[in-house]
Amino acid sequence: MKKILGASIGSDVHVAGLLNFLELAKNEGYETVNLGAAVPISRVIESIEKEKPTIVALSYRLGAVALSNLLDEFAKGIEKIGVGDKIDFIFGGTTETSEIAAQSGIFKKIFDGSEEEEDVVLFLRGQMKYREKQDYPDSLPERIAFKHPYPLIRHHIGLQTIEETIVEIRKLADSELLDIISLAPDQNCQQYFFEPHKMHPAQDGAGGAPIRSRADFLELYRASRTGNYPLIRCYSGTNRIVEFSKLLKETVNNAWAAIPLFWYSELDRRSERNLLDAITENMEGIKWNAAHDVPVEINDAHQWELRYAHDGLAVAVTYLAAYVAKKLGVRWYIQQYMMNTPPGLSPKMDIAKAIAKQEMVESLADEGFVPYRMIRTGLLSFPADPDSARGQLAASMFYASYLKPHIIHVVSYCEAMRRATSKEILESVKMVRRAYTLAAKGLPDFRCDPEVRKRADSLKSEAWGIIEKIKKLSPNVDDPLIDPPTLYMAVKTGILDAVGLQGNSIARGEVKVKFENGAYDVV
Repeated sequence: MKKILGASIGSDVHVAGLLNFLELAKNEGYETVNLGAAVPISRVIESIEKEKPTIVALSYRLGAVALSNLLDEFAKGIEKIGVGDKIDFIFGGTTETSEIAAQSGIFKKIFDGSEEEEDVVLFLRGQMKYREKQDYPDSLPERIAFKHPYPLIRHHIGLQTIEETIVEIRKLADSELLDIISLAPDQNCQQYFFEPHKMHPAQDGAGGAPIRSRADFLELYRASRTGNYPLIRCYSGTNRIVEFSKLLKETVNNAWAAIPLFWYSELDRRSERNLLDAITENMEGIKWNAAHDVPVEINDAHQWELRYAHDGLAVAVTYLAAYVAKKLGVRWYIQQYMMNTPPGLSPKMDIAKAIAKQEMVESLADEGFVPYRMIRTGLLSFPADPDSARGQLAASMFYASYLKPHIIHVVSYCEAMRRATSKEILESVKMVRRAYTLAAKGLPDFRCDPEVRKRADSLKSEAWGIIEKIKKLSPNVDDPLIDPPTLYMAVKTGILDAVGLQGNSIARGEVKVKFENGAYDVV
């Protein structure tokens, strides 16, 4: 058991922060010794010799000049007893006193009051379990377990050039505010990485970073090997799915693969694949990742929702994707809940839809299929005004925290206007972490709200009806839900349809929908 000795030094009688820190440490398995308030430096030194702690935590809030004098005395004291390189010293104080503590060069970690509780807990866990930060868990299930009950924080980055992206990734990792960095390649990369002669040079950097080689992926990964050594993942290719999956596992140790069922096809024109071939190849990509212990996200629901699919269809497709994943051997499954999509949804109906999705997906859970919940704000809901967008981001992630997410996918407030740099990303992450911290203290149980419960049950009933219609397309197939021709026919016949697919060459685009009482229903 590691031991922490704590003291509020000099004439400082403030002990609330110290007591809170030591209580958190005790909960994490540390032995703690509290010397209390206004402790002379000489007594701290004597106690270090006597207690032989692993960590010494000093607190001081009263002023910079006085602290500087105290730390000079402290440095001489630890040098005299010869423990300077045997103990980790940490400091807690105000912004002013923390600057002096940093200048002293004594402290391994400094807390200036801007941190969330989880930052303190994770530091303690790291000190307890890992010698160095590079030893932190490098797989998604392990990282989730390490940080529980706090969610992992994810954001994406992909700027106009590789060089810019490398610089910003390093800043994000150094901040230690993100647990997962998602690489966003441009469309040229996603579609034509293995066929560079087909790329459109005028579109370089469109929608993401112009990643063109294995060396680029390796360089981006190396840039992240600092700070808290975040997990790295990358958007999927839009064709040659298996080859792209292999590349990502070998270069960035892809934290999980995000592969659709129906998309990256003639349905959204993000590849040249016909729909049936795309469904077949996408399933092969899912199977490959499952066979190589890479977690999988099948992100179809939000693709349909972005095209204004009605709520019942969104719930049905959510279940269908999870079912396919399980049948194809996926063990760790990431279920994304994109809130505010379509943007006219009320918070009450938004939560009801998410509850319906969650209950259907998690009905599939067993030892061999573990669904993780990931929440995010829908980009379509962001206004073009940055202050209003900040409000939208914080509000949506506050009530979405009811779902007890394992991962929060932060979407920066600026992304309705421009792509985010590390500045906007870190600002957005701090907003979301604060919203989650407040929500985690206790929200009403929305499932007990009669209106929410009624809506969730209604959506589940509608979704089951859609699933049964798909099955009836192929009565002679053993399992129509994992049969590519059956899923293809579900789109062709209009069982799966959305307003945003009007004029599409493969889908009907004929469904009629309406917003009513904050919900989005088929007419």
